Amino acid sequence: MRLFIVKPADPQETRVPILPADAGKLAQLGAQVEVQAGTGKSIGIADSEYGQAGAKVSGDRQASLSSAEMVLRIDVPGVEDIRHLARGCVHVSYLDPFNNPDVIKGLAGGHISGISLEMIPRTTIAQKMDVLSSQANLAGYVAVILAAERQKRIFPMMMTPAGTIAPARVFVLGVGVAGLQAIATAKRLGARVDAFDVRPEAQEQIRSLGAKPLIVDLGETGQTKDGYAKPLTSEQLAKQREAMARQCAQSDIVITTARVFGRKSPVIVTNKMLDGMKPGSVVVDLAVETGGNVEASELGKEVERNGVLVIGLPELQRHVPIPASQMFSSNLYNFVEHFWDKETKRFRLDLENEIIRGCLIIHDGQVLHPAIKSATEGASV
Repeated sequence: MRLFIVKPADPQETRVPILPADAGKLAQLGAQVEVQAGTGKSIGIADSEYGQAGAKVSGDRQASLSSAEMVLRIDVPGVEDIRHLARGCVHVSYLDPFNNPDVIKGLAGGHISGISLEMIPRTTIAQKMDVLSSQANLAGYVAVILAAERQKRIFPMMMTPAGTIAPARVFVLGVGVAGLQAIATAKRLGARVDAFDVRPEAQEQIRSLGAKPLIVDLGETGQTKDGYAKPLTSEQLAKQREAMARQCAQSDIVITTARVFGRKSPVIVTNKMLDGMKPGSVVVDLAVETGGNVEASELGKEVERNGVLVIGLPELQRHVPIPASQMFSSNLYNFVEHFWDKETKRFRLDLENEIIRGCLIIHDGQVLHPAIKSATEGASV
């Protein structure tokens, strides 16, 4: 089976979809592996390393796309790339399916089996292939490091002959993978950390990392079957904001991580809340790519409001591309290997498997997911 790994087309993308070691393991499974020339350049990996691992280096992107039976990549495919894919090809990548109806419709029109890595179910067996969790983990770390660099004070408490310096106060909103890593990183740097999540069960996770949970009685809340927080009602949001406004006013750094998959992120930190914060405070919005949790945040920018710095830089995991590439590459290999038939030496598109059912968005010319199917209506290729 011919596998082609595509170099990201986005010049802002610093990560690599697959490392030579994992490309070599794919080859050992019996796959004919091709890697686009220059794929590893962003993190200093030469083409020769892929060749030494057992993969062929391709200098003709279009020809390799056309002949591949399976395409692996990190970025959302462009329409031009889709037109070169062979009918029946299995395409595996981020697809951002709710926001790219033209891409979804293009894959369906070409009878391409489109697998969206974001849609892999968050089950125990699928943890090894969960790209969202692995990348969010790094984003949570970078958010704290970035805030520490922008902050005008130090994180730890220091007792010196000149007096005692109080620790910085960090407030983390949303205790998923990114939020938990943000808490852990801030604690390691010596900050005093408070955190909030709408899920009651998250309070114990917060305490286990040495942070203090902000407890707000919101009534009935919960999470989806895939582990995401359910959207709050307008009344719950108002009550939550009141409590968080008080906490933000005491904090030097606020990090927001609340995303609702497939929907616009809720605005949690309003301009009024920002105006109540101390000048010199820093806010990092980890949901900026999906609309943002912070009213004043702007995608790709750092803006200041009444002395408070609001950071809206996207894809913070790109700031640490070596570990981000390692984790994505491992996730990708684990996904392919899990469904690899060792006898036929081919990827098994098992339509009865729970993981495949969750992430296979397009197959045999049809958009399978009802909500995504609705989002493609009116799109053109």
